[in-house]
Amino acid sequence: MAISGRLKQVLIELKAHSPFTLFGALTGIALMLLFRNISHQSSYRLFYVFHPAHVVLSAMVTASLFRLHSKTRGFLIVLIVGYVGSIGIATLSDSILPFLGEDILGVAVPTEAAVHQHAHQNGQAEAEHEHQHGHELHLGFIEEWYIVNPAALLGVVIACFLPRTKLPHTFHILISTWASSAHIMMNTNQPMTVILAAGILIVLFISVWLPCCFSDIIFPMLLVKTDGQEYVLCGGEHHNHKR
Repeated sequence: MAISGRLKQVLIELKAHSPFTLFGALTGIALMLLFRNISHQSSYRLFYVFHPAHVVLSAMVTASLFRLHSKTRGFLIVLIVGYVGSIGIATLSDSILPFLGEDILGVAVPTEAAVHQHAHQNGQAEAEHEHQHGHELHLGFIEEWYIVNPAALLGVVIACFLPRTKLPHTFHILISTWASSAHIMMNTNQPMTVILAAGILIVLFISVWLPCCFSDIIFPMLLVKTDGQEYVLCGGEHHNHKR
């Protein structure tokens, strides 16, 4: 497939992924509204449910694609590719991009009213704890390394035994979006307004769309054979492309 043909296909796939990603971003807003009154510590725990789950899925996809399309299939090489790919993509999607979005939106700076409200709901000590922590970037593979790193290993092992495991692509997007939403909840105490919800919606969309498309589209197309017409997207979806 020529470079121009691949670029065209990437654009087609990016467009095709948009509705799924928008749907996921909307569920992320719903999640934030549902858990709008939970504490910083509860948001932290929520993040470390969804983020490791996303790492497992990303490792499965990355390692499976590599095993199915690469001539080098030794476990160590597959492990390295699966680990770097999953940790890199999941960290970018769940932590780094939401963190930048929080900074741009200004949601990381709690209002005095929000601080007093949390003091009333959760106790003065916890409110002061949340206020002192402020805007933090949570890197799971460092912060909770004993949870996130084994999650990547689990995804690689699953890929080695079941490289063609099919998972709904929407499920991958939802898990990633919810992890990004939990990261934003950890860093803001501000009430959800229509304008803020619109801004967060954009942040969630970008946070999931770009990394997920790199993982599920660009990476498979880099592995596709020049004379072959097939590559496998996230969740084991087969796309055929004929020159």
